[in-house]
Amino acid sequence: MKLINTALVMLGFLFLAIGLVGVLVPVLPTTPFLLLASASFVKGSSKFDSWLKSTRIYKDYAEDFVKYRAMTFKRKAQIMALSDIMLLIPLIKVNNIYVRIFIAVVVIIKYWYFIFKIKTI
Repeated sequence: MKLINTALVMLGFLFLAIGLVGVLVPVLPTTPFLLLASASFVKGSSKFDSWLKSTRIYKDYAEDFVKYRAMTFKRKAQIMALSDIMLLIPLIKVNNIYVRIFIAVVVIIKYWYFIFKIKTI
């Protein structure tokens, strides 16, 4: 059991590191990796879970989503704008109609999810 807990803590730190990179690199999403880190710490070590939840990065990027299943309008707008830019690049560069249709569907689903499934606080 101790080996599993150690592996979960290590996995938690890996997810935390990827989440921290996501703060600096706009292509990587921060919140999902912080949520994965938290889930790993919850199962692996209550000490590390408490530590993570007390950090500013967790409070800024994941706490509202965990507590309320909601995001601020500003956070939603930042995520949407960044993802729109990232999806616009292949939409312009790729000449394959099927890829363009797929990207358009992804954009529609993304907007639907952010508008109707994630509450705004």
